[in-house]
Amino acid sequence: MTNNKRKNQGNKNKEVTMKPSNEKDTPIQDYEDDDIEEMQEADLKKLIRTLRSSQKQILELQKSLMDKIENLSRENEILRRNQNETKQLVQQETGIVTEVKNSIDQMKNTIESLTNRMGEAEERISDLEDREQERIQSDQRKNEEIRNLKHIVGNLQDTIKKPNIRVLGVPEGMEREKGLEGLFSEILAENFPGLEKDREILVQEAHRTPNKHDQKRSSPRHVVIKLSTVKHKEKILKCAREKRQITLRGSPIRLTADFSSETLQARREWRDIAQVLREKNCQPRILYPAKLSFVNEGEIKTFHNKQKLKEFVATRPALQKMLKDVLHTETKKHGHQYERR
Repeated sequence: MTNNKRKNQGNKNKEVTMKPSNEKDTPIQDYEDDDIEEMQEADLKKLIRTLRSSQKQILELQKSLMDKIENLSRENEILRRNQNETKQLVQQETGIVTEVKNSIDQMKNTIESLTNRMGEAEERISDLEDREQERIQSDQRKNEEIRNLKHIVGNLQDTIKKPNIRVLGVPEGMEREKGLEGLFSEILAENFPGLEKDREILVQEAHRTPNKHDQKRSSPRHVVIKLSTVKHKEKILKCAREKRQITLRGSPIRLTADFSSETLQARREWRDIAQVLREKNCQPRILYPAKLSFVNEGEIKTFHNKQKLKEFVATRPALQKMLKDVLHTETKKHGHQYERR
């Protein structure tokens, strides 16, 4: 009987020890009291240790699970916060993108408007440039016409004044006694006795020039003598050049041809150059109406304007050296006149 009980108890112990660890252990109260009493003390202690170990494992497992649950909760909270922040950032970026898009649309509209305005402005500028170009061309044509008219008028005046002699330095009021014609006859008698007896030399008209520029000027107005022929004028001027010193009642005067104001200005512009050439014995002369003539290397050279003279001087080193200062001065003078204009 006892042996059977032990065998049965042994079989039960085997069932307990062979039970898988991952299955729930049968609670202690499931054992019958008789079975517990019949168990050996060693088996009982072993069973208790097993139960405690399982309980400890269960507690550790429970703690591990709780830690994992807590970690997962924290991670979940972090994820939730990140999700909210991401959602807010997305909303903000969406708002920014919307604002940027609206700004881009406004910029496109503004650029398009500015482009249209620029196109209109360019068209207006082009029209203004065309008008300005037309005005410039018109002004150039007018200036050219004015120059041509001045040239024509100057030529007409020179033609009309061609038989005239201009007398400089005759004091005001001397004509009251004999008149201007009588004074001219006195000049011829005092300086050219042979010409004074020439009955062919006839004075058609005589007058003083109007004082247009300065009413208070101290120098006397010029006397203009109109002769009957150009031949007589040239004859008198030739004698005056040969005599060089012309006087009236002992006071020096000058005899010169009468020209238009433009021609007189052109002749004045040759004076400094002619003076230098005269000092170098080049025999300069200012020909009618305003041409410069002088002797260079045995040849007579004639120039109508200074540009032609400069081109010629550039090919003659000696002449270039001679006229370098005076031509440079003339260039600076014309430059200042251009700036004042």
